[in-house]
Amino acid sequence: MSTPETTVEATVNGEAVRLELDPRESLLDVLRERLGLTGTKKGCDQGHCGACTVHLGGRRVVSCLTPAVQAAGQDVTTIEGVAGPGGALHPLQQAFVDHDALQCGYCTPGQIMSGLACIAEGHTADDDQIREYLSGNLCRCGAYVGIVAAVRQAAAAAATKEPSKEG
Repeated sequence: MSTPETTVEATVNGEAVRLELDPRESLLDVLRERLGLTGTKKGCDQGHCGACTVHLGGRRVVSCLTPAVQAAGQDVTTIEGVAGPGGALHPLQQAFVDHDALQCGYCTPGQIMSGLACIAEGHTADDDQIREYLSGNLCRCGAYVGIVAAVRQAAAAAATKEPSKEG
C-alpha cells in the first residue's frame, strides 16, 4: 500500500514551486533530488552536522529532519538563493573567501546559511556568541577560526549599512 501524495506549493529561492510529495520526504531530499539544488549538502542525515541548513520561513532549519510538507506556503532559501544579481557573492560568502573560512568546502553552504541567521538574529556581539550560535554546524577540516572571523566581518558590514534608528 502506497502513501498518498500531498500537493505542496512553496517559494524556493524566490521562485514558486508546486510539487506532489510523499509526506515522508525530507526537505533536503526534495531540494536535492527533485529541484536539483545540490548546494545543500547531505552530511549525517540525522540533524547533527548542519551541512543541510537552509532557511524556512526566515528561520534556519536542518533540512534532513524537516518534512518537505512543512514548506507549504513558506519561503525556502538555500545557498543557491544567497548570491546577488548576476551571481555576485553575498558579503558573507565574500568574507568566507577573505578569511579562508573553508577547506574542503563541504560544510560551507550550511555554515553560510547559519551565519546569515546568526547575523539576522543579532547573535554577533562577540566571538563567543558567534561560536555558540554556529555550534550546530560541524567542520571536519577545523576552519572554525576563519568561519567566526567571516561572520564577524559580514556582521560589521551589515551594521554599517543599517539606517540609523535615531529620529
